[in-house]
Amino acid sequence: MRHTVSTILILSLVLSSACSIKYSFTGASIPQGAETVSVAEFPNMAPLVNPMLSNILSEALKDKFMTQTSLQLVQQNGHLQFEGTIVDYNTKPMAIQAGTDQAAQNRLTITIKVKFVNDKDPKANFDTQFSRYEDYSSDQNLQDVEDSLIEIIVEQLVDDIFNKAVVNW
Repeated sequence: MRHTVSTILILSLVLSSACSIKYSFTGASIPQGAETVSVAEFPNMAPLVNPMLSNILSEALKDKFMTQTSLQLVQQNGHLQFEGTIVDYNTKPMAIQAGTDQAAQNRLTITIKVKFVNDKDPKANFDTQFSRYEDYSSDQNLQDVEDSLIEIIVEQLVDDIFNKAVVNW
């Protein structure tokens, strides 16, 4: 019995080391040999520009990979490479209050285009647009809630990018 358990343990270790993908506790599957990630600054090409959004988005994506994987961040030419642009940043009324022509809710939407290159597994490459939004009460001024809305939306966008790139959804 003890011999069987030892044999099974050794066999599972050998088989797991032969796999070509490394798995992490976050569900990320990093291709064998991938050790670095690079994230280029996402320029803001939206008609309406929030001057801080480019930096916030780029840094959040870097932070996600630094905290959720064992990849090392490099300036450029990482084994996993991200670049993109912010293509839309807008707010518009959503829910109209009954009996009035006033909006009860407004929606802030951020849309980004992301190009991902995986030099260890080119089948995983993508060039995709991601969009997320958050609603806020029309009683609130956008400038008063903008920072918190951006934080929520950027977190969702970064999760979407991370999942598409290394969780394979």
